[in-house]
Amino acid sequence: MITPRKDFLPFALPYIGEEEVQEVVDSLRSGWITTGPKVKKFENDFSEFNGSKHSIAVNSCTAGLHTTLRALDVGPGDEVIVPTLTFCATANVVVHLGAKPVLVDVGEDFNVTPEAIEAAITSRTKAIMPVHHSGQACDLEEIATVASAHRIALIEDAAHAVGTTYRGEKIGADSLLEKTGSDGIKRAAVFSFYATKNMTTGEGGMIATPDDELAERIRLLSLHGMSRDAWKRYSSAGSWYYEVLEAGYKYNMTDIQAALGIHQLNRLNDFINIRQNLAQLYSEGFRDVTEIETPIVHTDRNHVYHLYVIKLMPDKLKIDRAQFIEKLKEFNIGASVHFIPVHRHPFYAKNYGYKEGDLPVADRLYSQIVSLPLYPGMKEDDVQYVVDVVRHLIEVYRR
Repeated sequence: MITPRKDFLPFALPYIGEEEVQEVVDSLRSGWITTGPKVKKFENDFSEFNGSKHSIAVNSCTAGLHTTLRALDVGPGDEVIVPTLTFCATANVVVHLGAKPVLVDVGEDFNVTPEAIEAAITSRTKAIMPVHHSGQACDLEEIATVASAHRIALIEDAAHAVGTTYRGEKIGADSLLEKTGSDGIKRAAVFSFYATKNMTTGEGGMIATPDDELAERIRLLSLHGMSRDAWKRYSSAGSWYYEVLEAGYKYNMTDIQAALGIHQLNRLNDFINIRQNLAQLYSEGFRDVTEIETPIVHTDRNHVYHLYVIKLMPDKLKIDRAQFIEKLKEFNIGASVHFIPVHRHPFYAKNYGYKEGDLPVADRLYSQIVSLPLYPGMKEDDVQYVVDVVRHLIEVYRR
């Protein structure tokens, strides 16, 4: 029998160092706390790290997806293909623009398949938005081939995928386009720096694109549609005069957020290494447990393990996924589910006619998946405790 630990093991926690704290303090003392020089530095640093010609900082990944679709003139009458196994924001931004989110199924690795995308394309399809689930890339070359064949924009939801690579190139890197064949279509990748992500700015996101025209319009739309470098108007290099060229949004990142991001980006490779090492301990700990499947890892891409998601085999257990998570909580272990498929939410069922069973792989996965704790502040002993508890529960509730 395992004795529950005294302290609760959270599902996720950010890791903030003293450098981040001091950089934020410097911003507060400087008097420049909204969009300013540190945002520009963070954008430049991200471009250098990621190999992206244009990196545009915004206040969330959701804002980045919304702005990018708007910059592509997605609107009423258009369709955007979205995998159903994602957070609702991926589909919500399509709805905000008056377009229709066309939800499609996923594969056993939780990522959307090229076949599902191809089958969903119509004459109204304006963009494809694959999600790099958990921190492992989709089959990007095949998806890009589909997008190019139909002349459809490809906007990657890379909320989980900062630092993720596909065939040796980082997601969102300009060099990746050469390997996957963009063939002149509009391309962008949008990252998240939410508190639980592999690096954080508290809230925040980044849009990466090689496209000069697309980047220019995204920058314009992300700050009220005001003329370029409008933030400089309060500095000695600026002018009070500006022009509103489009009805844009208030999606800019602040210097306080960027102050965190500058140092989090410097730590990112270390964070990823820690996550990968802890994930390996999980996988080794569950290797002989037939009631569990560990994450699928493809040999032509890395996995940065924003999430460590196991699948329960319900036919081999006497409890279901929800009960399993409650049992983990009794042992002071936090866990979660990523995600409730979008087509199962009442809004999408009511407004678009989706129902349970329409996307069978995602429906089945939803009944199986459990995201276990994983973050850089965890110790190997923490992982071993989770492994021991999971193995104990499997033993107790095995059929």
